[in-house]
Amino acid sequence: MSIDQAAALPPLTEPATELDREEKERYSRHLILPGFGAEAQLRLKNARVLVIGAGGLGSPALLYLAAAGVGTLGIVDDDTVDTSNLQRQVIHSMNDVGASKARSARDSVLALNPLVNVQLHEVRLDAGNALEIFSGYDLILDGTDNFATRYLVNDAAEILGKPYVWGSILRFDGQVSVFWGKHGPTYRDLYPEPPAPGSVPSCAEGGVLGVLCAQIGSVMVNEAIKLITGTGRPLLGRLLVFNAADMTWREVGLQRDPDRGAVSELTDYEAFCGLGAVPDTQQVPGISVTELAGLLAGRAAGELDFDLLDVREPGEYQIVNIDGARLVPRARILAGEKLPEVGRTVYVYCKSGGRSAEVTSFLRAAGYGSAFNVEGGILDWVRSVEPEKPAY
Repeated sequence: MSIDQAAALPPLTEPATELDREEKERYSRHLILPGFGAEAQLRLKNARVLVIGAGGLGSPALLYLAAAGVGTLGIVDDDTVDTSNLQRQVIHSMNDVGASKARSARDSVLALNPLVNVQLHEVRLDAGNALEIFSGYDLILDGTDNFATRYLVNDAAEILGKPYVWGSILRFDGQVSVFWGKHGPTYRDLYPEPPAPGSVPSCAEGGVLGVLCAQIGSVMVNEAIKLITGTGRPLLGRLLVFNAADMTWREVGLQRDPDRGAVSELTDYEAFCGLGAVPDTQQVPGISVTELAGLLAGRAAGELDFDLLDVREPGEYQIVNIDGARLVPRARILAGEKLPEVGRTVYVYCKSGGRSAEVTSFLRAAGYGSAFNVEGGILDWVRSVEPEKPAY
């Protein structure tokens, strides 16, 4: 697709009939903006935008979409607000901890702009509900943080012929693009195959600079506004890459693979991303945190001898750890490095039990018949054994 074709995309929505007095006052800075004006604002009023995830990227996106005057906002999120979210998910507050993220986000949106119609989808997006949910909207914003959902969003949008704005953040880095199968490349042209399971850490594992969410989220909203109103040149066929540490932006061209067939149906995205190979924590031999506490007491008394491995990242270990554990990040063990002595009894823990289950399964396959997963990880340890320690 050429730059001229991208610039010539028609507006996504027809304009609403009119703006009332309150709307004219609220959106006056848009109305006097050359090249935007009343017609663009009327298109925003008529637009229906679905935001997937009320987290790091969804927080600024929802607030700026509401402030801009998008008439209907849909929110997909089945999670609850945690204290660790507040470092970057600015749509939530301390009063919302423990509450539904979707409802907390709705309350913040309506407090900012009561003229917006907010629709909640408090479900986990999957192949069984994506097409039905997407069909009620003009445009999708994908702020999710896992590859299985990203491919699901891409395929559902392509099947329905809808554009979507995609954003991704990790540590100091962010990426943004617009995907629209009818007019240009899609996420599958950028990433034809998913990365190997566990090779790319999540934000919960690798961390993220909080303000990066606002920087990338605001660009996503900018693209949404351009698509809705037909203003400017969208990022279709272009990938914008941001490095917050260096404060640099660069653009990478993206083209549709001519040999890639159109998506015609949804599939099993967990299996496609290889997540079926990650052990179910219920099927890996394990112990509870209270059992571990007893074992550690026995080791301290000289009655037992075993290794306790912490397979999280160094930053996580610095926040909170179990005394007497040895830090060996998951990736190093899976690469065959820093393995315990063969024949030793080994207990493995992580944040909540997922990564440690994977490592335990790996060790058992490698001949460590006495390797056990610590179920619930450090979060259960803090809840049940050392509640004075911080959780994250």
